[in-house]
Amino acid sequence: MEQQELEAGIKELADTGWAVSDNQTSIAKEFRFRNFIEAFGWMTRVALIAEKLNHHPDWCNVYNRVSVTLHTHSTGGLTELDLKLAHRMDTL
Repeated sequence: MEQQELEAGIKELADTGWAVSDNQTSIAKEFRFRNFIEAFGWMTRVALIAEKLNHHPDWCNVYNRVSVTLHTHSTGGLTELDLKLAHRMDTL
């Protein structure tokens, strides 16, 4: 993915609530659910997708909230995998 495509993808995600880190190496979003069961169920569905992509989020769950940070550890920044996983998270 070229830099222009990556930047366009990041801008598109910003429109859905994803925030880009100051150093442009990660994106983050907090998801809210009605209760713990819904939050945990969503995390389980995301875990299956992440495993298939071999790309795993940094996340934290507190009751009905899941805070997610995405970045590609092997490159030290954002890649197409981050954008793909973020889109999948948004659609669940």
